[in-house]
Amino acid sequence: MINIKKYRGPIIIVNLVLLLAYFQYSVFNKEQLLTDGQLLLLQLAPVDPRSLMQGDYMQLRYEIARGVHPDSVGRRGYCVLQVLPDNTTQLKRFQANKEPLAKDEQLLAYTSRNKWQIALGAESFFFQEGQAKKFENAKYGGLRVDASGNSLLVDLYDENLKKIR
Repeated sequence: MINIKKYRGPIIIVNLVLLLAYFQYSVFNKEQLLTDGQLLLLQLAPVDPRSLMQGDYMQLRYEIARGVHPDSVGRRGYCVLQVLPDNTTQLKRFQANKEPLAKDEQLLAYTSRNKWQIALGAESFFFQEGQAKKFENAKYGGLRVDASGNSLLVDLYDENLKKIR
């Protein structure tokens, strides 16, 4: 019979090292996405810019996801976007796999949280308390996206495609 108490310390240390390694790997991937990801500007749909429970933040909805029912596109997959010269985008189609993809197209991964809407992974933008007025007229969400369709929301932009500061 193996005495588990004898190995408890080493097991805890090994698990802690594995957890920290995974965390570091995740941070590294996000940093790579921020530096190497392509900037895409997705048009926003109207939203309410405040939450009393969480402080000042903006719940984002994207035009490309508006009116799309998860039953018609699947629980997870990719939005295929055409990237225009000013980094704004147009939805081409939804597909389940990364392929096929034309030269001027970019993937953006989505999931379906419920049966009413799809999520593009960047639905909240937090900002400093008292800055809601500045962000309430945002027209575009700036996302950094890699070749696999992973994305990070980096900024909000106005109707002139200028970053809101």
